[in-house]
Amino acid sequence: MIPSLIITFREGLEAFLIVGIILAYLTRTQQQELKKYVYYGSFAAIIASLVAAAAFNLLAIQFAGRNEQLFEGVVMLLAAAVLTSMIIWMLKESAHIKGDIQRKVSQSATTGLAVLAFVSVFREGIETVLFLGAAAMGAERSTDVLMGGIAGLAASLVITYAVFKSTVNLDIKIFFKVTSVFMILFAAGLTAHGVHELQEVAVVPVIIEHVWDTNSILDENGTAGSLARSLLGYNGNPSLLEVLSYAGYYVSAYLFYRYTTRREMNSGNAG
Repeated sequence: MIPSLIITFREGLEAFLIVGIILAYLTRTQQQELKKYVYYGSFAAIIASLVAAAAFNLLAIQFAGRNEQLFEGVVMLLAAAVLTSMIIWMLKESAHIKGDIQRKVSQSATTGLAVLAFVSVFREGIETVLFLGAAAMGAERSTDVLMGGIAGLAASLVITYAVFKSTVNLDIKIFFKVTSVFMILFAAGLTAHGVHELQEVAVVPVIIEHVWDTNSILDENGTAGSLARSLLGYNGNPSLLEVLSYAGYYVSAYLFYRYTTRREMNSGNAG
């Protein structure tokens, strides 16, 4: 429940903040008549996201049975990759996201506003569908994921309303840094769990089946162990490849962040 709450809280807050920034800018520039296009685009994006969620569930049903673990493993690894790229992008862009959005709004026509709202909300919707789908595969009860997702969306909506309707000043950059820590841990766990699923169908080798067994100390099926598994990707008796993939994820994420940062710095210096 907690991972899905964090996911939808962050994704929902991103979408609500972007729409809020657009609406606030239109109010400040006395263009209230254009707000309806933002609502149209946002509503269409929500519908499209629900359709994508239904399509994802239908696809999962098609892989039920012999290929179910293969499907789950691929989805988990894909979700970890997308989640990581999104985290790194947001960490670098959060400092000036408000200015970028306002600049896009000032350059958009009526249909452009609808498209901007649609793309902004639909992007978060697609990411949420993918991440929640991966989280549900690793959870004991899918209802916990659903309840956590609803709670996260509700919390993000309340905080967004408070930010724009009061003197509450949310430091977006600090917020994304804090939530990124939890989401990086979640993505590392998804990577190891995805590898585990692929091992179950012999797509990747096991090498050493159990490097250690700490279930006698912290049972992965117990209350505390289940929480650690959902948040941190804890596995009481992992294979060697799972351990290597878990550790390798952090190394790869760090190197990817350094690479993208260095490339942007070089592009800026060249310009």
